[in-house]
Amino acid sequence: MPGTKLDPIDRKILAELQADGRMTNVELARRVGISAPPCLRRVRTLEEAGLIKGYHAEVNARALNFEVQVFAMVGLVSQAEVDLSAFEALCQRWPLVRECHMLNGEVDFILKCVAPDLSTFQRFLTEELTSADNVASVKTSLVIRGAKDEPGVPFDVLEARLSQQP
Repeated sequence: MPGTKLDPIDRKILAELQADGRMTNVELARRVGISAPPCLRRVRTLEEAGLIKGYHAEVNARALNFEVQVFAMVGLVSQAEVDLSAFEALCQRWPLVRECHMLNGEVDFILKCVAPDLSTFQRFLTEELTSADNVASVKTSLVIRGAKDEPGVPFDVLEARLSQQP
């Protein structure tokens, strides 16, 4: 929710839950310095406001034999809103597509895809992605190694910025 005013305790709650969404409310309350009942009320309010979208386990893709990660840069024939929305709806239905972002510039979308092996990704690429309506071009880059994969937002940057305001 853009423009939502958060006090330092709300920001600390968000930072703590982002770091460890499994902690108990009692532990969260202890970490942010308030008692459990108001902490739970604040968490519920943050959820209702859409600032907390969900709670997820971080799974090890390689341990589950998902060995291939690919970024696909997709160019569309048309960028009319109806065509953009139709492509986004397709991405929602494709299980190999884990992230879909519309971009500004030469590429219309970038997709993060995960597959158990290269042949599974190639099948998806040729049978679904490149043959989809309105897709003009697809360029792919196979991930060799990841150096950082950190979800969420950098709360320390937000706090530093807020501390500099008058």
